[in-house]
Amino acid sequence: MGQAIFSRGIALVVEDDPHLRDLAAALLEETDLRVVEAASGEEALDYLRERADEVAFVFADVRLPNLVDGVDLARMIALKWPWIRMVVTSGAAGDRIDYLPRSATYMPKPWRALDVLVAAEQAIARNS
Repeated sequence: MGQAIFSRGIALVVEDDPHLRDLAAALLEETDLRVVEAASGEEALDYLRERADEVAFVFADVRLPNLVDGVDLARMIALKWPWIRMVVTSGAAGDRIDYLPRSATYMPKPWRALDVLVAAEQAIARNS
């Protein structure tokens, strides 16, 4: 499966904290990306299996519930859907960020709105 060409890509926000998820989604709605939210790595993977060709950007927390954390998610995305730009965020030290694939960007919490928007805009430019 290759990269799809689309006019308006999707930003997938993967965060278990509903307040942070809502904040990131509201920010990303200011871009040309359509926003989809997921509360776990498994939920994000389910979505990606169906709609990965439309996804341009994933913004995910490292610490997620269940078995697939943000690092595992980034590694799976890098292997299966390498065109998707990924930003992984965490506020805790020792969150396995050394295991992130080179294609993923790490952004420490608290993240700045401008940094999130710049990363999203870069994903839009890359997928245009």
